[in-house]
Amino acid sequence: MNTASPYLLEGHKITKRFGGLTAVHQVDLAIRPGEIVGLIGPNGSGKTTLFNCLSRLLPIDEGKVIFKGKDITRRKPFQVARMGMSRTFQVIRVYRKMTVLENMLISRQWRGEGLLQMLRPSHPDTERRAHELLDFLMLGHLKHELAGRLSGGQRRLLEIGMALMPDPDLLLLDEATSGVNPTLIETIKDRIRALNREQGKAFLLVEHNIEFIADMCERVYVLNFGELLAEGDPQSIMNNEAVIEAYFGA
Repeated sequence: MNTASPYLLEGHKITKRFGGLTAVHQVDLAIRPGEIVGLIGPNGSGKTTLFNCLSRLLPIDEGKVIFKGKDITRRKPFQVARMGMSRTFQVIRVYRKMTVLENMLISRQWRGEGLLQMLRPSHPDTERRAHELLDFLMLGHLKHELAGRLSGGQRRLLEIGMALMPDPDLLLLDEATSGVNPTLIETIKDRIRALNREQGKAFLLVEHNIEFIADMCERVYVLNFGELLAEGDPQSIMNNEAVIEAYFGA
């Protein structure tokens, strides 16, 4: 264990190939405890692929991933979740035919439990945490509604709540504002800030919403064609000529 490292999550020279296509090439990335970091780039730049490599959903071809000082490069996603890393997905993943509360309770699967364990009655502490998180996310009044009846923004909040159930130290949010109306975007911002400020949770945010990233993040990484184009504070990134050209052309 590398106890000297100041970082919660580190990606070293991460490379991922799909056949003859190199989707991510030699990318370095690091997040400190309690930090909110953004990951941006044009469509097809490799953001979600890198995200999947960091969360161990995809195997990597070269490089390594370090979490809490431990090499997790060969670990499975549920093992990483047990260590304190949770994530959401670009396409919202909730169980539409189950209630909001049931979605929260069944999110125990991220702890690597089997089907029989998932179906057993929930421990009172688990139910209490689910209720508290739903209230925190302003979904408490919808706990008995089917998830499929929620708006896109409400489903996004529910997915964030499911990721919070194991009480992670780091949350990786993939396009948290996609398909969400402006009012609920402000709610998501507020809840992320509260989790960060009051509980010290760290975040890695993959986003197309540049204003959201500029408003929320301390540091930003920019990918282009699978390679790291720039890294810095939001203001320097927004004024970076190479970043502007990558997004808008020369």
